[in-house]
Amino acid sequence: MNAPLPDPCARALAILRLSERSQGPLGIPERKDLLARLEREVLAYKERIVQAANADFQGRSREETLFGEVLGVVSMLRHARQNLGRWAKPRRVPVGLPFWPARAWIVPQPLGVVGVMAPWNYPFLLSLAPVAGALAAGNRVMLKPSEHTPRTALEIQRLLEDCLGPTIVQTVLGGPETARAFAQQKMDHLIFTGSTARGREVAVAAAANLVPVTLELGGKCPAVVLPDADLEAAASAIVTGKGLNAGQTCIAPDHVLLAGVPAERFVPILEAAIRRHFPAGLGTRVVPHRRAQHLQDGALTIVVDPPADSPLVREEIFGPTLPVHELGDLDRVIDRLRKQDAPLATYLFTRDRAAEGRFLHEVPAGALVVGGTILHAAMADLPFGGVGASGMGRYHGQAGFDALSNLKAHVRAPRFSLAALGQPPYGTTTARLLARLLPDKAKRNETG
Repeated sequence: MNAPLPDPCARALAILRLSERSQGPLGIPERKDLLARLEREVLAYKERIVQAANADFQGRSREETLFGEVLGVVSMLRHARQNLGRWAKPRRVPVGLPFWPARAWIVPQPLGVVGVMAPWNYPFLLSLAPVAGALAAGNRVMLKPSEHTPRTALEIQRLLEDCLGPTIVQTVLGGPETARAFAQQKMDHLIFTGSTARGREVAVAAAANLVPVTLELGGKCPAVVLPDADLEAAASAIVTGKGLNAGQTCIAPDHVLLAGVPAERFVPILEAAIRRHFPAGLGTRVVPHRRAQHLQDGALTIVVDPPADSPLVREEIFGPTLPVHELGDLDRVIDRLRKQDAPLATYLFTRDRAAEGRFLHEVPAGALVVGGTILHAAMADLPFGGVGASGMGRYHGQAGFDALSNLKAHVRAPRFSLAALGQPPYGTTTARLLARLLPDKAKRNETG
């Protein structure tokens, strides 16, 4: 009787481990070549990705797929390739007088196999961007795209097979059961993008194998408007950030908090901005599996002061509904936000640098953007991620490279240093050294 075949996730990991053992880690020239090949393939596939995303969403703006996903992936691939040599160099670090003349370095080395679990809202970007970071750090990758965007997932699988081959990247397709099995694999790092609830489940599953995780989750990202702000510019930034991908963006402004600005003054400005930017309605629809929820498809809807028990207040909206809350002043806004889970981003509209400083230091969040929304995620050198309930770990740029590397300590010890005075056998010299290094501060204070 033939032995049963392993599940697809275990089989994918086994193939990558075998490749790792037989071919060794990916060198710098090979990584650059893989990134360049992947960039060329992404450009060749771009119209197929547009068509697949449009079918999966049952209506998705071509421009949003190209700007929000394809261009984002291409930019990250180029940035990684251009900076990889600098990121991968050994980094000299000081050793301190007791160890001089020792020499020490931090040497980034590949971890091995990195897992990526991607969501449905940006199925191409949030699959390929982590893959780019993992390849740049010299790792092999196993990827689980979302089952809610099956056509895009299939195109991603074909693209990676055509471009990189099965010994570099393995793509595993499937539903919730496959996702659970994926999170339980003994890989070397796991990147998950999705809801906070699913993030907790993934972290628990990964912990059983001591697999470190990067969790990019979400939260209710606020847009705070102060009286000194340019209200038209603020409304434009909030509306375009919320309208992108029909609000199905983890860093979309979830709600507006007016700190001393009357709602009756700001709401008409918001409505005018909606008409200006989306005269024919939103270009992307709410993804099919979420249309039965409290989301109106095809239009950006403003709701003023929804009740405290409304899902619009209690839950991340993740769609084209924008609550507006009128609060008294900045103190009330800060107090409210400090009592809530920290989001991925906060957006502040003011010219007041003191207010900006308060917001920066008093309100926990993964990012603070003043005078705009969302744009920080496209800045390749900024670490991207959350804090607390909105996630852990950072990726993008060098922060992502470091997170997906083993930052190995490398030391060349000298034949003699002051540290050798701490070696046994211990005697009076050791006692004098310890007394010098660890003075009795309480006794010194008593004697003045």
